[in-house]
Amino acid sequence: MNEYEQVIQYLYDKLPMFTRVGASAYKKDLTNTLLLCEALQQPQLKFKSIHIAGTNGKGSTSHMLAAVLQSAGYKTGLYTSPHLKDFRERIRINGEMISKEEVIAFVNQYKHIFEPIEPSFFEWTVALCFHHFAKHQADIAIIETGLGGRLDSTNVIHPELSVITNIGWDHMDMLGDTLDKIAFEKSGIIKNNTPVVIGEYHSETAPVFKAQAKLKQAEIIFAEDVFAVTNFNSGKNGKATASVFENGSLIFENIKCDLGGIYQQKNIATVFAAVSNMRKIGYQVDDVAIAKGIENTTEITGLMGRWQVINKEPFTVCDTAHNTDGIEYIVKQISQQTFDKLHMVVGMVKDKDITKILQLLPKNAHYYFCQANIPRALDANILAEQANQLGLIGYNCGSVQNAYLEAQKNASPLDMIYIGGSTFVVAEVI
Repeated sequence: MNEYEQVIQYLYDKLPMFTRVGASAYKKDLTNTLLLCEALQQPQLKFKSIHIAGTNGKGSTSHMLAAVLQSAGYKTGLYTSPHLKDFRERIRINGEMISKEEVIAFVNQYKHIFEPIEPSFFEWTVALCFHHFAKHQADIAIIETGLGGRLDSTNVIHPELSVITNIGWDHMDMLGDTLDKIAFEKSGIIKNNTPVVIGEYHSETAPVFKAQAKLKQAEIIFAEDVFAVTNFNSGKNGKATASVFENGSLIFENIKCDLGGIYQQKNIATVFAAVSNMRKIGYQVDDVAIAKGIENTTEITGLMGRWQVINKEPFTVCDTAHNTDGIEYIVKQISQQTFDKLHMVVGMVKDKDITKILQLLPKNAHYYFCQANIPRALDANILAEQANQLGLIGYNCGSVQNAYLEAQKNASPLDMIYIGGSTFVVAEVI
């Protein structure tokens, strides 16, 4: 296979991909990943790493932390999922996506070795990222879990630090139907004698994390016990400012952040806790690097889809929030905006209980329900019917493009358009 598009299509066609087909692609076993790493001569052991898990916020936290470490002069790898536009977004070094040529070469070189193992799409991708970071001698790599933690394909690394952003209601069919069960799965990334930062304290999940940390003899740090982010002000340009306190003392006043979602308050505190612990083990990260990284995360790392402002008139924002915890923050932030009328372009996936999410959405909006172009997308007719029954006024627009065009056509310059409900809806608009 000589063409990049041909190689990517091979990966999509031949390998299960969770983001497209759902739970059937999730493998509760590390055997395949271990076999792939063995075939690649253990690349995951050839670079230092930070492992990040969590229900919400792990993508933003991963990107901010990568931007800070890169600003401090470290050659920084970043592995995240899913991608929005290009598969290569998942694997970056110093913000640069892996080249098409390297993706082609890797698949062609290892195809005959990997095929008998029958790896999932995600397992293949993890192997590629480990190989890439080892080959290019990354100083440190931020590795984001795909789903869960304990049995996630990334959980074969030996990180310098583990980070768990928070625990919320998502993927209960695979991770458990209670918060403590979900926390147990996420806590699987805690390693022996390796510190772990917990981004958000919750009375139901904290005992799980403490028990696992004690078992692994790992220092545990709850970010909000040390750091507080206050005075978070988000502007119409999608950027924000905030003040940061450490143990009650102001350390940054009006630090700039180019991620304007109000949920970033917790993520910024988590990043500060992670950086503090990296400093303890010898990493040289000064305040200038912290400020530069947080202010320029999207520019440095290419992150998209987090309260991203894509038009000023009408004020148009897209966000990848797709579960109850994430949507609660979105609804709160929308309520803080000034506009005449609110237009909501919404699509979801079919393997989730969407009732709780729909109940959170504002009833004073006009809705444009749509269906992303993936097999896992919820039929827009079904979505519209359920939403209408719950008092959300709108109709099925079919495709994401049609829904967005309808919203633009109906919105005045003083209105607001929000686009979300699913990562895949945001991807098509961006």
